[in-house]
Formats: sequence, C-alpha cells, structure tokens
Amino acid sequence: MTASSNPAGRKKEQSPRQKRGASPSAANREVVASINEPPTEQESLPSAKWFAVYTTPRHEKRVDQYLSAKNIEHYLPLYHQRRRWSDGTRVTLDLPLFPGYLFVRIDKSERVRVLEVPGVLSIVGGTGHKPAALPDAEIEALRSGLHLRRPEPCPLPTVGERVRIRSGPLAGMQGVVLRYKNRLRVVLTIELIRQSVAVEVEAEELEALEPENSALAIGHAS
Repeated sequence: MTASSNPAGRKKEQSPRQKRGASPSAANREVVASINEPPTEQESLPSAKWFAVYTTPRHEKRVDQYLSAKNIEHYLPLYHQRRRWSDGTRVTLDLPLFPGYLFVRIDKSERVRVLEVPGVLSIVGGTGHKPAALPDAEIEALRSGLHLRRPEPCPLPTVGERVRIRSGPLAGMQGVVLRYKNRLRVVLTIELIRQSVAVEVEAEELEALEPENSALAIGHAS
C-alpha cells in the first residue's frame, strides 16, 4: 500500500498566497481597534483659557444665569454690602465686584456661544482688538481665596507701596498697600479691564517688592 502523502497529525502547510491573505485581515483589525479606542486624556483636553467678558450695565447676574444654562464655565466675583431701605429694613446684598465684567473659561470654538448670550457686549481684547486671555493662576487664585479677604470695589490706586501677599489666601499676588480705617488693605488691579479690588490683610502677611518686580499690577511670584 502506498504511503499517504499527508500522514495523520501533520498540519497542511498554507500556500504563500494564503499566508499573504492573512496579513491584511489582521492589519484591518488593528486599524479598526485604533479607531474605536477613546482619545487619550491629552487629546481630549480642550485649549480653554480665561477671558474677561464685558456686559451691559447691571446685567452681570443675568449673564451669569445664561452662561450656567449653556454649561459654559464662568466666574462672577461678588462682594457683600449691607444696605438700609427707606422703611428701615436692613439687608445684605451680593453685588458684582467688577461692575460690567465677569470671566469665562472657553476655547476658540465657544466664543460665538458667549457673544450670543443676551447682555454680553464683547470679549475684552488686547493688542489688535483680539480676545486677550488671562493667566489661569490669577483667576484660580481669585476664585479660591478672594471671599476669604472681605473684598470690596476700589478705585484704581495712584500712590502706595507695592507689595506681595506672601501667606494666606491670595498668596503670591501683588498690589498696592493702603491704610483704610486703621486696617491694611492691598489693592489688586486687573489691568486688562482696568478694575481694582481692595482686600484686607495683616502686616505680617506682606513683603515689599523691589522696583524691577513691580511692573505688573496683579501677578504671581516667579
């Protein structure tokens, strides 16, 4: 009996054509898998930055409500002021700290959504009238520490020693020190919108700035 050319247990070899046919299929599976993979954290993060928004007078809170409804990240600094009505009633009001302004954190694609909000007049620009971004660190410092310093609006300072807050809330921020009602206050100015706020401080929380370090009205130590 003639021996079988394909003994039992021996796998039949694939032809070169069959081998070549397997590779594209595997490659296709890899391509499909890579397409279906979710983006990495770095790829999915938008290039959002903080911008100042100029509003219709006395419409800051209304704009704040519209931005919340649109799920646009924003920040409206407020301060407390006690008032007495004509009937003798005393109330505490939450008022905008920078009248006519609030801040939004957006990327380029969201600018139109912000400008469509009723009460928004413009996104504050810098050189060339292009929207000018504010440093993230400064806005985050205001959000986290401003309410702890009893802030209130203040005219732009013209004189006073330049200092840095070295400890406590708002540590690292620079401004002009003033004395008000036997208390020390530091006036912080956001130059882009030409608005200032005075915050209460203790003398031991301050350090004087050298002249060459005081070019910016508001900033952080390097």
